[in-house]
Amino acid sequence: MELVPSSAGHSPTRAATPPVLPGAPGLPLSPATGSTCSTGSTTFGVRPGSGSPGALCKKGWTAAELLSSERRLRHPMVRESRDQPLRPASWDEALGRVAAAISASKERFGADSVGIFGGGGLTNEKAYLLGKLARVAIGTRSIDYNGRWCMSAAAGAAVRAFGVDRGLPFPLADISGAEVVLLVGSNMVETMPPVLAVMDAQREAGGQLIVVDPRATPTAQQAALHLQIVPGTDLALANGLLHLLIEDGRIDKSYVEDRTTGFADVASVVAGWWPERVERVTGVPASALRRAATMLGMAGSAMVLTARGPEQQAQGTETVMAFINLALALGQVGAPHGGFGTLTGQGNGQGGREHGQKADQLPGYRSLSDPAARRHVASVWGVPPESLPGPGPSAFEMLSELGTPAGVKCLLVAGSNPVVSAPAAAGVEQALGRLDFLAVADVVMSETAAVADVVLPVAQWAEETGTLTNLEGRLVMRQAACMPPDGVRTELHVIAELARMLGRDSGFGPDPEKVFDELAAASAGGIADYSGIDYERIRSDEGVTWPCPSPGHPGTPRLFADSFPTSDGRARFFAVDHSPAFEDVDAEFPFVLTTGRVVAHYQSGAQTRRVPALVGASPEPFVEIHPFAARRLGIVEGHPVRLTTRRSSAIAVARVTEAIRPDTVFVPFHWGGSGRANSLTDTALDPLAKMPSFKRCAVRLEPA
Repeated sequence: MELVPSSAGHSPTRAATPPVLPGAPGLPLSPATGSTCSTGSTTFGVRPGSGSPGALCKKGWTAAELLSSERRLRHPMVRESRDQPLRPASWDEALGRVAAAISASKERFGADSVGIFGGGGLTNEKAYLLGKLARVAIGTRSIDYNGRWCMSAAAGAAVRAFGVDRGLPFPLADISGAEVVLLVGSNMVETMPPVLAVMDAQREAGGQLIVVDPRATPTAQQAALHLQIVPGTDLALANGLLHLLIEDGRIDKSYVEDRTTGFADVASVVAGWWPERVERVTGVPASALRRAATMLGMAGSAMVLTARGPEQQAQGTETVMAFINLALALGQVGAPHGGFGTLTGQGNGQGGREHGQKADQLPGYRSLSDPAARRHVASVWGVPPESLPGPGPSAFEMLSELGTPAGVKCLLVAGSNPVVSAPAAAGVEQALGRLDFLAVADVVMSETAAVADVVLPVAQWAEETGTLTNLEGRLVMRQAACMPPDGVRTELHVIAELARMLGRDSGFGPDPEKVFDELAAASAGGIADYSGIDYERIRSDEGVTWPCPSPGHPGTPRLFADSFPTSDGRARFFAVDHSPAFEDVDAEFPFVLTTGRVVAHYQSGAQTRRVPALVGASPEPFVEIHPFAARRLGIVEGHPVRLTTRRSSAIAVARVTEAIRPDTVFVPFHWGGSGRANSLTDTALDPLAKMPSFKRCAVRLEPA
């Protein structure tokens, strides 16, 4: 049973049985195939431990409409020159042009002049084969994906602290048994409705929820305590909470001594974050901070969950580390119904970052700089280790340098729409125009596809089989339910054909099961070890959780119960301190701008903005502004507002609401054109994860 937000997006309502797929009579639209929520498939709902939540969000309920929509792409398209329109073409012509452009760019500028940009919604098989295409068939180090802007800060922090990155190192159902959950920067009611079942269970069992968010979101309205923070000050808040826990004697000293290192340095830093100082920086009253610390410290089981709010900052990795410090000091990491986790942001947000479409990564969550990892993967691929290129530029670094003398000249985009979703997107759009050649594989004519030289129509979720790895590290099957339209092919077919045209007649193929078997072999011995998993087992076990290093291994639903996968088996505290915002407010730009999602749309909106029911629910970009600020600026509810930052301007309709801080405005990022929120955002990058600062920049507003 689903929790579907009402049209106002505030209180959830119950939904009935799943719809039936067009062209597949009697076959229900299951969460393992149709949900566009970031959980993909989880462990609550229909059958205990089944890997299926039995729930869909509003986007999942309407996802089938695009399968037969007239607005989807149904044949390849090419253009003769940039000033000519796209025209229909055969697959042979379209792929031939892509292969010829890759070969020409390699010959003229070298292999690194060819780039690949992937997506966190691609199946494990696609992510894996894209990485192999880049490193074996092309030989380029220029590959990254949009998950760099989603999970990289949390992933980097978890690897440093725990030795491994898995969104939740425990079953999702653990949340329901936590006495206190600290939820930082997630509007779960609108962005992950199926997960509300475990949150409901947590409250029904007497548990309490603390929400950290600059907006009084529908999620914050359900909390026992809402800490309405100034965007970009989460690290100061985390240090302030730990200060109070130490002061009140509520840390688990035996856990800290027995299972961790580095606490003394952390304690020294947080000693300077007394409640009144935290209040001045974060805007959270000292009394509320003390109440939150007491709730966490008194709880028998406490859980800290972060999401994009604290992560999408130029200090995102260190901010997540500060919240990990909090969970470790409480002695909760590895304990049932407690610990630290991060909520994934895309349909395959976990698996998409494990198997090689990141600039610095090989399959199995291995480092591309590790000689042993290179030898192992090269042996699976049948190539010399020295032939594998080294790490390349991160996502925004690659895109911002497109067409420059040292940058990528020929780019293939699969499963992403950077014209809308990239930071400083107006500059990225201009950079795409500098390319010698752009090819885009997509379901619809996205804003990025519309400026491409070749557009390749690819299959949708219900038309192909593949695996996803959910936020628990559980592999689930997405089984094909119907055939794609004539003229449409899967991305695996596209990759295999391109590899063949580039001289790789073997090692690439369109069969997802064979691709998965090779992926599993390549991952053997890695952090994300899939080598004991195959399609038959995923189907029969209804999901398997990594690491699973052998066919007889049961999988690992819970990590850290006894030790951590670090050199000494201990978790690491890291002393981190709050830094002033890279771009602060001033007289010219007096408000803080933060961005995020709404319930009706997903990511760049390329698909959801083509579903009438979702467009009707949220038809246009808007800006949330507090009544005090609106009156002072002469801004009227429902009227257009011009937002201007140091980079660009955008137009959005005013929503005057007390749910936002008076010094802050909020704009969703699902639209392109004049309402493109990411034209406004800061280009500052986290120095560790290369995460852009989506959640904070300075802005001014005026009636448009």
